Amino acid sequence: MKKEEKIEVKYIKQSTAISIALICIFVGFIAGNIYSVYKSGTEAGGQSVRISSGSSGAENFTLPKQQEILSLEKAVSANPDNQNAWLLLGNLYFDTGKSSEAIKAYNKYLELNPNNANVWTDLGVMYRRNKQPQDAIRAFDEAIKTDPRHEQSRFNKGIVLLYDLKDKDGAIAAWKELYSLNPNYRGPDGQPIKAMIDKQ
Repeated sequence: MKKEEKIEVKYIKQSTAISIALICIFVGFIAGNIYSVYKSGTEAGGQSVRISSGSSGAENFTLPKQQEILSLEKAVSANPDNQNAWLLLGNLYFDTGKSSEAIKAYNKYLELNPNNANVWTDLGVMYRRNKQPQDAIRAFDEAIKTDPRHEQSRFNKGIVLLYDLKDKDGAIAAWKELYSLNPNYRGPDGQPIKAMIDKQ
């Protein structure tokens, strides 16, 4: 009888250990996803080279991202002054091709913190993707006003002026300002800004 009781206790401990291990793996997976979104989100504020990728981002709409979006939507609903949640939500919408939703989230963030040139730049990218080039230019101008040395906003402004608004002179002017800030600046394809100016 005692032998059977020992076997039973051993079995309970083993199953508990397996359950704990599975829970740890699951928690680690969720935490890793949240960290990667946070990391990419904070970095995405300045990585607006995505403007020229031509990708809608819809292919990135995975189940974990959908769950993160739902979680952040609840967070901003419960606390509309949560700047970080608005920013992360905007970045997730950006990455999943939801430009209209990203525009709303970024604007909410910027109401709370208007001095973030990176977010103004990403907002401009979303306006462009949403076929609102004039609003994109206004967002890039806000980024430049916030940070006069902000390079990405000047590059993106030139792209929208040239390709969307057919304003070659305006694009060249934007890129010349960028060239004066950083003569070594290169576009997403590696092309030097001077070559882009000379080609026009």
